[in-house]
Amino acid sequence: MSRSLAETLAWAGDGAAHLRGLMSRMGDDAFPAPSGLPGWSRAHVLTHIARNADGMINLLIWARTGVPTPAYASAEARDADIEAGATRAPAAIRDDVIASSDRLAAAVREMTEQAWSAHVKNVQGVEIPATDIPWIRAREMWIHAVDLDVGASLADLPVPMLVEVVTDVVRVVGAKPDCPPLRLATTDVDRSWVLGDGTGPEVRGPAASLAGWALGRSRGKDLRTSEGKKPPVLPRWL
Repeated sequence: MSRSLAETLAWAGDGAAHLRGLMSRMGDDAFPAPSGLPGWSRAHVLTHIARNADGMINLLIWARTGVPTPAYASAEARDADIEAGATRAPAAIRDDVIASSDRLAAAVREMTEQAWSAHVKNVQGVEIPATDIPWIRAREMWIHAVDLDVGASLADLPVPMLVEVVTDVVRVVGAKPDCPPLRLATTDVDRSWVLGDGTGPEVRGPAASLAGWALGRSRGKDLRTSEGKKPPVLPRWL
């Protein structure tokens, strides 16, 4: 990956500010309304963002102290916390999102150069460098800001981050056995990717549209293959 720690920290910080701005403009009646994620209200999305901050704090503690501290006690506990938290009053959810984000920022400031060089395990149990933690948080903030369905778009992301998002999706989805062989290319940035053996058609379009389609957030209606067809549906990312 070409992203640096300085970049991901900036993207995560900008994403937090972006999401706070969206949240501050949401009326109380917007919280129980459906989000862009099936089965989740906007209150679910915001509660998930808050609990994700606490999970990332746990991983930073792990990196800093060497004591294994998983992001969540279990997937079931995480889901239960989100379900319970989504029933709270909007004011409580707003305060939780802000307070948890501030706690995460404080934990980042406690990290040393040695701590950033440590390795921890992500939610999937895969070992990752601690420098990936801000990247995970940045993705959560920007992508779930879109999932709130209150006017945000993947086009709001910094272009270098969009490229990294597509790169991440291609790495994960391309390894799935049911992923069709494709080539992806942006029309607004000089980047391309290969899925599978790359023998399939090329899917072209703006970086934001490619990212939305690859993430399963859109059907890619403004994308076209080199055969002039609509792009296929990809396997679920994560």
